[in-house]
Amino acid sequence: MKICIVIPAHNEETFLGKTLQSLAEQTLLPEKIVVVDDQSSDSTATVAADFAEKHSFISLVKTNSSEAHLPGSKVINAFQKGLDRVTDFDIICKFDADLIFPKNYLETIHRIFEADSKTGMAGGFCYIQKNGDWALESLTDKDHIRGALKAYRKECFKDIGGLKPSMGWDTVDELLARYHGWKIVTDENLKVKHLRPTGFTYNKKAKLKQGAAFYKLRYGFIITFIASAKLALKKGNLLLFRDYLHGFFKARKEKTPFLVTKKEGAFIRRLRYKRMFAKLF
Repeated sequence: MKICIVIPAHNEETFLGKTLQSLAEQTLLPEKIVVVDDQSSDSTATVAADFAEKHSFISLVKTNSSEAHLPGSKVINAFQKGLDRVTDFDIICKFDADLIFPKNYLETIHRIFEADSKTGMAGGFCYIQKNGDWALESLTDKDHIRGALKAYRKECFKDIGGLKPSMGWDTVDELLARYHGWKIVTDENLKVKHLRPTGFTYNKKAKLKQGAAFYKLRYGFIITFIASAKLALKKGNLLLFRDYLHGFFKARKEKTPFLVTKKEGAFIRRLRYKRMFAKLF
């Protein structure tokens, strides 16, 4: 199975080299790695170009998606630019530019997909440095693959319509994959070092977008209320709960377009309620 990787990068000169080095040392090398330099003002492009000179499977693309460094649309628009350069793949990966992968990461992902033809997505877990040690970055449940290290089977990727250029893309992809009957597989043995904690650059506008994402996923108020409280608690900042709800109501008032159809939304709400009740009882 051919594994191709797209890495959107914006001002990642400090970390990108470590990410690419860890991928160049994999026990199973990828078919292609495309680094997308998205309007960086530092030496991100130089770092990628240096690796491209040494490794034939690494290439560099430059793009200008937007000025705003906001989660969602910017990174996925950059990802799409890289995807346009990938002509043939069995597994497509969207990786962040601030990760260090264990040497067997791609080999294990490959094995997971080969083991079950209904596996549509697979991934490991992000760990961040705390007090000199590496600890699980536990912002989500363990059956969820973080947006930093997504891997998709080609057929699943087509079924979900690719990645949505909106905050919430890394939730709707899994929900739609399940809607189409695909399995989501995570492997706790795949421990990836995340060199920069998620959301460290998020501003007030970005925080409102999280609530808007809940709206666009057709969660409805009750699920949004619970999801907002849970996420705020995990991030250790209860003020975020207010921001998320503000974003939800703002999106509802403005009649922001949804990311999913009514039928898909109904499936998503049933799935969410089912999981909530399973945890309670």
